[in-house]
Amino acid sequence: MKKIYLSLISLTAILILTAAPFSQLRAQASVTAKATAEVITALAATERASLNFGRFSPEAEGGEIRLTPDGSRAATGSVVLSGGSYNPAVFYITGQNEATVTISLPTAPAILINTETGKTMEVDNWTSNPGAGLGTGVLTDGWLNLNVGATLKVGPRSSNPVGIYSGTYTVTFSYN
Repeated sequence: MKKIYLSLISLTAILILTAAPFSQLRAQASVTAKATAEVITALAATERASLNFGRFSPEAEGGEIRLTPDGSRAATGSVVLSGGSYNPAVFYITGQNEATVTISLPTAPAILINTETGKTMEVDNWTSNPGAGLGTGVLTDGWLNLNVGATLKVGPRSSNPVGIYSGTYTVTFSYN
C-alpha cells in the first residue's frame, strides 16, 4: 500500500508540474515586426542644348538631314548643308546616386513650324546616347548626360521656304 500511495503522490506531482505549461497555451500568437522605407532623391532633367539641325537649303527635291547623338550631320536628296552651328540635344539628368533610369524617346514625329508661313517639317527616327530603353541609363555620382539625335524630313523649297522652323517634343526619364 505504501508503494501505491508513493506512486500516486509521484504521479500527482508530475501531473501538477507538467500541467502548468498547458494552461499557458493559446490558439494564437503575435509578434512585433519592423517595416522600413527609403526616400530617394527626386529625378530631375534639364535641357542643356536644343536639338539644332543647323542651316541648309532644300533645293528642288528636298530630302533628309540626319543628326546623330554624337553630333555628326549628313544630308540626303537635294538638301545642301550650309555653315553655322548644329548639335544634338543634350539633357542633364540628376537623381539618386548609382540608380538606373529608363529613357523614353518620342514615339511619334515632332512637327517644326515656320511661324511666318505656317509651313512644316517633321522630325523622327529618334536616337540617343546612352540608348533609350528600360534601365539603360545609370546615374553615376548622381547624374547622367543624354545626347539625342533625330532625322529632319525636308520638303522641296516650295514646301519649305526660307525661315526658322521650331517645335517641341518630349523625352521621359523614370527610375526603374
